[in-house]
Amino acid sequence: MVLNRNQIFSTLFNNFLSEKNEVVAVILSDDQGLMLAGEKRKELDMEIIAVLTSIINPILQRIRNEFAFQKFGSASFDTNKYRLLFISIDEFTTLSLVLDTMASIDKIAPYGYFLAEKSAQILEATDEDMIQVSIPNFEHEAEESERLKNQIYQLRLDHGGKYRFKFIIIGDHEVGKTSLIKQFVEKKFSHDYRATIGINITTHSIQLFGNEIIFSLWDIGAQEYFRRFRRTYYNGSKAAFIVFSLTDEKSFKNVKTWFDELMDFLPTKDIPIIIVGNKMDLEDQRVVSYQEGVKLAGSLGMKRISYIETSALTGANVEDAFSLIAFNYIQKIRENEEIRLQEELLKELDLILEKKKPLILVFITESAFWSPGLQIMCETMGMGRCVYSEDKKEWRIYEFSNGLIVRSHLPANMKVADANGILCIFDARGKAHAEPRWREIIIRIMEEVEENTVILVGIHVSSDINWSQLLEELDVSDYLEKKMVSVLFFKIGFEYELEIYDQLKVMLSTINSLIF
Repeated sequence: MVLNRNQIFSTLFNNFLSEKNEVVAVILSDDQGLMLAGEKRKELDMEIIAVLTSIINPILQRIRNEFAFQKFGSASFDTNKYRLLFISIDEFTTLSLVLDTMASIDKIAPYGYFLAEKSAQILEATDEDMIQVSIPNFEHEAEESERLKNQIYQLRLDHGGKYRFKFIIIGDHEVGKTSLIKQFVEKKFSHDYRATIGINITTHSIQLFGNEIIFSLWDIGAQEYFRRFRRTYYNGSKAAFIVFSLTDEKSFKNVKTWFDELMDFLPTKDIPIIIVGNKMDLEDQRVVSYQEGVKLAGSLGMKRISYIETSALTGANVEDAFSLIAFNYIQKIRENEEIRLQEELLKELDLILEKKKPLILVFITESAFWSPGLQIMCETMGMGRCVYSEDKKEWRIYEFSNGLIVRSHLPANMKVADANGILCIFDARGKAHAEPRWREIIIRIMEEVEENTVILVGIHVSSDINWSQLLEELDVSDYLEKKMVSVLFFKIGFEYELEIYDQLKVMLSTINSLIF
């Protein structure tokens, strides 16, 4: 397919104008003032911009020469009607942004460099290259980060959703940051090096747990000139790569500098970080050993920091690096969510124990070695005092100083008459139907407990289970009419721990509402 640069420029610039109301025109011109591409709002006279561009180009050229700029540089000027921002893409090409008189150059400049990088990509692209032309919103990244945390929590409950993660890729220039992204997204490698102008943003998606996970990859320019914009680019980051070259000792030593900048610029310090030693294919030029990389990662003192070596040229470990950062981020969200849920459980327990002591909770499972409800409750409360434990763990009882008593039984020897809340779990994975004895166990529990007892029945299921049919096979509605108890059925899937946290909170809330 033949690359249509004019169409791509038109789409990119119009997208930019749609997102940035304070920008009234975008012009790409050469060193003679000839317009290569441009878009404007209807009210603007393009001839005025062409004249301004031809006048300003010699000034920019002089600035580049005097300060040894060969590729990067910018200038801004005010006229009676407009503010003008000029960004040098290379020694021959300039991007010009025409702003209204009230626009902030400082706010627009980070977007201007993003647009300049995309323009450079379009100018150099081949027919096979992929150019993404969506426009980011730097200001809303922090808000987006908080919203996405809630979405990740839902990964354990819902399927078929879309979830977007922002990763930043930082490190010295020429270490292969852009090449790693290109290999991950396009499975390609380019031998032609060009420094990133400010920032490049690429999106790529994978499937995870039946959901579409969208990576938003922010490749940030390493030049000191762009440091003033990096705080803006870092905002809302949820994970980071710090890349160095295994053939360049200076880039390895500078990892600590990049790490310090990241910690300085990010409001939230606890993000997953992977130190990436790239160019492992150049083994004969290696100056940094694997052990040195591991030692460096360990010395940075972060909980969620890893080290991996990659080759953007061959693709070795590139997929693994991106999978690892996604996994680490999801694990972080899971841990934070567990802490929050534990706090909510403790709050519900306190409300109940102010009214009633002791509070007796019973956990029933068919395996003596797998009782997730008991495990979660003990992790929330601390281990407490084990007052009784039979051989093979068929009975376990824990007493806590606040008046909580927790028991774990197998169905054959369960004791539930004095329980205030019961969680019973059955394993239906790989089964097409409920086992008849499961219904018998539920009925026995209902017959033995006192009124107003809360009974939760969790069914561990496979993804292809017919849930409605399973509930019909476990129907106990006739017995509910005879006795005033609460029986709630729930599905346990892949992320069972967090699901059981939710259901324990439901149990405690229901018990609290039933205490008179």
